[in-house]
Amino acid sequence: MREKIIDTSIRLFDEKGYMGTSVQDIVDSLGVTKGTFYYYYKSKQQLLTNIHLDYIEHLIRQQEIILNDPCKEHHSKLYDMVYMIIRNIRLNKRSARIFFREMRHLSEGHLKEIKRKRNIFRANVQSLIEDGIENGEFKDHLRPDILTFGILGMTNWSYYWFNPEGEVTEEELARTFVDIVLKGAIVQSE
Repeated sequence: MREKIIDTSIRLFDEKGYMGTSVQDIVDSLGVTKGTFYYYYKSKQQLLTNIHLDYIEHLIRQQEIILNDPCKEHHSKLYDMVYMIIRNIRLNKRSARIFFREMRHLSEGHLKEIKRKRNIFRANVQSLIEDGIENGEFKDHLRPDILTFGILGMTNWSYYWFNPEGEVTEEELARTFVDIVLKGAIVQSE
């Protein structure tokens, strides 16, 4: 039942927004009582927190697999990470929209753990960039923190406009983003 509550809530939060969805809407959609909801969750805030934590923890697990691959260079890992984010946005579009859009509705107490996990994800990207700079694979005149925020800004906001059924594939979008980051858009004269 916990998974049914989560799945139904994700659908309703995506369609009506977190604030536009009541606990009554969730239980009516499931055909259960409020008691069933409150057996699993103390509040709608706790439910939204769990949805956020599930999403970011899933990303971190995938990110760690990429980072720990000894056979790949830093630029390949960066591509894999960007692709992973875009792919997860496609596969979990509703959860991604809730993750990026509805965080503003969480109280500070509920945000603490989510922010900590988001910082882990960001720090892992930044560490990859710093290591790539250190070994000479990436340019050393760029600030790793700003580059990290730029990469995450590009990829995270694709949830809003990217259409996986459109003419651009997620692989092509990831390649384009990484190409912009690694090479820029200016043609270099020789």
